[in-house]
Amino acid sequence: MMKLLLILSLIVGTMLFEQDSNSLTLTVTNVKNEQGVVRVLLFKGESGFPDDPDKAFKSASVKISGNKAITVFDNIPEGTYALSVFHDSQNTGKLRTNAFGIPRDGYGFSNDAMGTFGPPSFDKAAFKVTAGKNNVSINLR
Repeated sequence: MMKLLLILSLIVGTMLFEQDSNSLTLTVTNVKNEQGVVRVLLFKGESGFPDDPDKAFKSASVKISGNKAITVFDNIPEGTYALSVFHDSQNTGKLRTNAFGIPRDGYGFSNDAMGTFGPPSFDKAAFKVTAGKNNVSINLR
């Protein structure tokens, strides 16, 4: 009986580990310079997308090297997500805009989605995380 319980607990433990072992590698390209960082927000639903860090599933501040920034999010459950990123060149934590609200720093979204007179919807930027390693690239505008 003890052997059966041990085997069962090992199987369940392995299944739980495999469920959370998915990763998402994000590569942000076309960063104008290496000043500051690239701010990344990963959303699991449309609530808060694209700019509310308190509603993001995960976030990161990524060092820039060679005009690109790369980060890896580990233990991401399978599902639908969207990313928003911007080049925080002055390291203020905020996207700089001009008097008309147009971004002065580079920004982008998963799927290189674009909105009309504003950010894209979650659905336009949405992508699937599946089992294993996942890769997404965003080209800053």
